[in-house]
Amino acid sequence: MEYNKPIIDMTPGDAVEGFYLLKTAASKTSTSGSVYLNAVLSDVTGSIETKVWNYPGPIGAANEGSIVKIRGTVQEFRGSLQLSVERIRLAQESDPYDLSAIVPTAPIDADEMLCSIESTVASMQDDDYRAICTEMLARHLESFRSIPAAKSVHHSFLNGLLMHTGNMMKIADQLAELYADVVDRDLLLAGTLLHDFAKEEEFTFSELGLVTEYSTKGKLLGHLAMGAQEIAGIAKELHIPEGKSVLLQHMILSHHGEPEFGAVVRPQCAESEMLSLIDLIDSRMEIYRETFVSVPEGKFSQRIFALDKMIYHH
Repeated sequence: MEYNKPIIDMTPGDAVEGFYLLKTAASKTSTSGSVYLNAVLSDVTGSIETKVWNYPGPIGAANEGSIVKIRGTVQEFRGSLQLSVERIRLAQESDPYDLSAIVPTAPIDADEMLCSIESTVASMQDDDYRAICTEMLARHLESFRSIPAAKSVHHSFLNGLLMHTGNMMKIADQLAELYADVVDRDLLLAGTLLHDFAKEEEFTFSELGLVTEYSTKGKLLGHLAMGAQEIAGIAKELHIPEGKSVLLQHMILSHHGEPEFGAVVRPQCAESEMLSLIDLIDSRMEIYRETFVSVPEGKFSQRIFALDKMIYHH
């Protein structure tokens, strides 16, 4: 029996016991009629599909984002690892476990990334765009610095939004210089900084700070609509010209690119077009980065839902 074995090191036949993050959980019914828990456990090294057979509860979807203690056996099912759990319970305050080994955090220096973002904002020449960025950072600094950028798929770890936005601003600044005759640098940087701020309201979070579910407003409105609403309100408070406010709202409402991917409108200016592409680049490269952790060199991954394909780790 191996205690707190990193998920990345698990192999078929391993008997494991220890503390892991309950990333997802749902009660299912087998073909024989018995209830079981279908879950995903994770630590900082990766995640693993998990089954708790003949298990009616009490642990379930309401406990997503919590630390659990398990005992089970690693198996191989259809070419992928799967953990068959015999015992599971929620972790208690008195339990000895290392939270830093379980809860995923962005592989960045958060202070350094935030400093880079603030420095870029300070470099904006347009007083209006710089003012609204400064105000939004002041209002949302704590959550912007700490929350994940998503529930799953990419940057779904602590400091994920900070990492995602910081990376995007670095790309945006370089592309704004390359296409200076087409792109307004300050508008592009402002839209890039502000595009995902409303994720603070779109999600609900566990005590550990990880995303557990979409909020009611998140389901009914989504972060694009909520983000555009807040920008409109703050622009009015700061007496920013309506034309600039509308451009920023358009950046946020269109940054998913196409309606089929959640955009309210399609990008219709050079800056919004570029923002949607930068968002796509950073999110997809993060999917590759996270996938490569568990895929050996020279091997293909399993099919990745968000990319709709396998990827090759050369």
